[in-house]
Amino acid sequence: MTRDELYQFLGPSLAVEPEAVLLDKQETANYTLETLQITLNTLETVPAYFAYTSDKPQPLVLFNHSHGGNFTGGKSELVHSSDYLQQESFLSRLTKAGYAVGVIDMWGFGERRGKKESELFKEFLLKGHTLWGLRLYDNQQFLSYLIQRPEVDSQRIATMGMSMGGMMSWWLAAMDERIKVVVDIGGQVDYESLINERCLDHHGFYYYIPGILTNHTTLDIQRLIAPRPRLSLVGRNDLHCPLSGVKQLDAQLKEVYRDCGHADHWQCEILTGGHQETKEMDYLWQRFLREKL
Repeated sequence: MTRDELYQFLGPSLAVEPEAVLLDKQETANYTLETLQITLNTLETVPAYFAYTSDKPQPLVLFNHSHGGNFTGGKSELVHSSDYLQQESFLSRLTKAGYAVGVIDMWGFGERRGKKESELFKEFLLKGHTLWGLRLYDNQQFLSYLIQRPEVDSQRIATMGMSMGGMMSWWLAAMDERIKVVVDIGGQVDYESLINERCLDHHGFYYYIPGILTNHTTLDIQRLIAPRPRLSLVGRNDLHCPLSGVKQLDAQLKEVYRDCGHADHWQCEILTGGHQETKEMDYLWQRFLREKL
């Protein structure tokens, strides 16, 4: 699969040149947090957070919020942790480590929840788009905005998230080579295994792309990330990530990265726990970012 083919499956973009309005700016002892309203597409403006610890360029983490059926959440997951994440927020942990970090409300979440996810999915499908594709495109355009900021080192970009945010992370990296490092937590989902294990209903319909499996596999998408560093963290009792698929992708990606000459850039860990970010996962992704970003 090529990136052009991947874009065709996701449908046409509604992206426009990003333009931001600063709504609020909070200065704390550890970071500056901006609340932004950004034009990323032709239909509606997008609420976002951007935080940084210095006026000088620093590595950026593009954070992708989870789903969890919590449509009131969205970008606030960066600032206020949820019950399946570590108590200390990602904002606190990432800025403490010296990273700039940004997040948007994806379509249907937070301040963009005027229409239900099911309504958005149907509307976009009727108009030749996919909801997953439009969520991806918004995040790409947000990245285009962020790398123009003087606080961001455009050559040191990572993306990460949990659950839907984890899936968003590896999809974004497959689509966009500006992303140099990937961390996905509870998001290593193999389409074929979802079918074989009868786990399709563990994920919302937003994630299903018409025709994606006709001539391609999940591996075909993920191999587009290589040889860039990627850490995938999965709980062994996570029903959202069937272990048969996790293990198969691990074996296949080990070969892909080995053939690229960067075997150490692919790391998959199956750990204690379910669909959650454990303390062990927190330790591992922080170490990975220190080493690779």
